[in-house]
Amino acid sequence: MERVVITGMGILSPLGNDVDTFWQGLKEGRSGISPIDRFDVTAFGTKIAGQVRGFDGETVFGRKEARKMDLFCQYALYAAEQAVQDAGLQPELLDRERFGVYVGSGIGGIETLADNVRVLDERGPNRVSPSLVPMMISNMAAAQISIRFGALGETLSPVTACSIGNSSIGEAFRLIRSGEADVMIAGGTEAAVHPLALASFGNATALSKRNDTPEQASRPFDADRDGFVMGEGAGIVVLESLTHALRRGARIHGEVIGYGASSDAYHVVASHPEGVGAYQAMKRALASAGITPEQVDVISAHATSTQVGDLGETKGIKKAFGEHAYRIPVTANKSMIGHMFGAAGGAEAIALVQSLKEGIIPPTINLKNPDPECDLDYVPQEARRADLEIGLSNSFGFGGHNAVIVLRKYQE
Repeated sequence: MERVVITGMGILSPLGNDVDTFWQGLKEGRSGISPIDRFDVTAFGTKIAGQVRGFDGETVFGRKEARKMDLFCQYALYAAEQAVQDAGLQPELLDRERFGVYVGSGIGGIETLADNVRVLDERGPNRVSPSLVPMMISNMAAAQISIRFGALGETLSPVTACSIGNSSIGEAFRLIRSGEADVMIAGGTEAAVHPLALASFGNATALSKRNDTPEQASRPFDADRDGFVMGEGAGIVVLESLTHALRRGARIHGEVIGYGASSDAYHVVASHPEGVGAYQAMKRALASAGITPEQVDVISAHATSTQVGDLGETKGIKKAFGEHAYRIPVTANKSMIGHMFGAAGGAEAIALVQSLKEGIIPPTINLKNPDPECDLDYVPQEARRADLEIGLSNSFGFGGHNAVIVLRKYQE
């Protein structure tokens, strides 16, 4: 089997639009949550989110091209361009039939859809954009990346809700490890900070309402948590077989060594309260990596800041790791960036790569009054230095989709 390495990374996030800025924000324990200023939130119960700032698609792609893409596609393509540049890839020199894209979005082009529904209602069917469907459907992020770089290999858009990033990276890992591809662009994207999504999640009583203190709103594992905070962006990586990366003299950021997936088979929105599916995915990821639980040095938790989710994940970790669970630092990036939905797994994979490279575990901020039932080491408030080699990253999604990847600090 081929070893699979990460040679490129790109991101847009509430903490910044490049890897260095994003990572610095995480290390500092800085919150990217702020009042929503993209649209009028007067009538909404929740008025805060983790927004991408400083990005203008028309400036990046030109007005003509930007108008052909929903924001979630723009985010994905920009992050992919970062990752490809970081990897030093020259697509024209690749075997393009062995070069593919696995990038997904949980919600897709919600802005494009909502805009055209309004046009239909106000101006009639003849004014609806003929580009509505190709702009809205969630596979368009992968398609646009494939077109941009001429990737003729497998190009898929896994739709596993909030576990999309890990599903994409994990499935791309499998493809390369089996020898069926040389290079894959993988990750997730989301641009759902929109009135329609905000209203729906708010009416489901899923969102935090700490509008006066937005930076304190996302508080995984804290007894006073009152819901998750919406986020947005894109997290994209370039994966290669080690053979291919070494042949072209690539710089290697880290290695993917395992992947596990499962279903809760329980509920359309609630995760299993006992963490059954989470445990199964972690167990399979460890088996795929060929390691024991005791070899894991850090866990990047899904940890959205919901009562049932945080507790279920804690129980799943305990079941997967036994007594070692109490000795593993567990970090929750969403305390700082909110829940980026389909983009979360890709962003958190990038954070874990950086963590393993530098030996620094980002903190779980806002953890001031720990939930007594969430009793693991969640690295509260401040980043921690540690000797790190192997990390595990959890992502779970609506419908009970669970995806876990295992990363290792690169060693020749």
